[in-house]
Amino acid sequence: MSGEGDKDVIEAKRMKYSDGEGSQVLKDFSVTKILKEDSKVKLMAIHGKFEGANDEAVLLLEKLPFAPKTVNAMLTGSNLHETLKNDIYSTYEAISPPSFPGYKTTMIYPATEKHIAKYSEQDVFVVHETKELYSTVTKPSLEQSSFSLQWVYNILEKKTESDRIVHEDVDPETGFILLPDMKWDRKDLNNLYLVAIIKKHGVKSLRDLNQQHLPLLKNILNAGTKVIKEKFNIPVSKLRIYIHYQPSYYHLHVHFTHVKFDAPGSDVFRAHLLSSVIENIENYCDFYENKTLSFTLRENDNLFKKYKEQGYFD
Repeated sequence: MSGEGDKDVIEAKRMKYSDGEGSQVLKDFSVTKILKEDSKVKLMAIHGKFEGANDEAVLLLEKLPFAPKTVNAMLTGSNLHETLKNDIYSTYEAISPPSFPGYKTTMIYPATEKHIAKYSEQDVFVVHETKELYSTVTKPSLEQSSFSLQWVYNILEKKTESDRIVHEDVDPETGFILLPDMKWDRKDLNNLYLVAIIKKHGVKSLRDLNQQHLPLLKNILNAGTKVIKEKFNIPVSKLRIYIHYQPSYYHLHVHFTHVKFDAPGSDVFRAHLLSSVIENIENYCDFYENKTLSFTLRENDNLFKKYKEQGYFD
């Protein structure tokens, strides 16, 4: 699955409003609450349950992009209702034929309270994490409450998603698995999104990286870009390659996205370019142990609550 954050996702399929076998998956689903609606990226997060089940579920609904090859057929088959007319400008509400893109849904089931909180609409706050704050607040909190990594180990051990692997380096120290993120439909190369998950256990985040990890980081950068060029004909000059801090899960992984894709988490408060990470460590071996790192937290995040208890936001 290799998406951001929680891989207790048991199914992620592109689904039409009424077509196909997949429609039965949501037949008995009932909505409890709309957690979040993002009109910019056309995404809605829904909290609900399945009939006869006690477990909670979270559904992420996302509109699919237009398909250039079928856009003409979609336009000629659509029903248009005019909503505005002013001189040469007019707007319409359009209902496209059912055979054209509807929405993609990602299911998290069973969903925990952490999942429900993660996808709820919340206020956002900036933290400037010093070395001391990491040691006294961040690290203890994350050791107590981070998401399960079993889904990561399933990928590394090829128990799941082995058919989606784009590249594998089996070296226990510098090896990694490269596979598509769930945000990519694997069709539109301008939205390319791959994730490299390292084979080595125990490297949790940017904070853990030092000189001994340079061979690993350089291997991911060099081998990852080479494979993407060979398989997708996308040069390194069109790739954004970065590490998240804070990450959504605490097993080191690297994001590869097309520069045209406005990927979630690619902003300055979260994304650290891999090339810059390598250069920083080459110049100062303990750079990320000592560096003040800035990131954002949401009000329902457990880490936010820990910082608030320390009076950070007073």
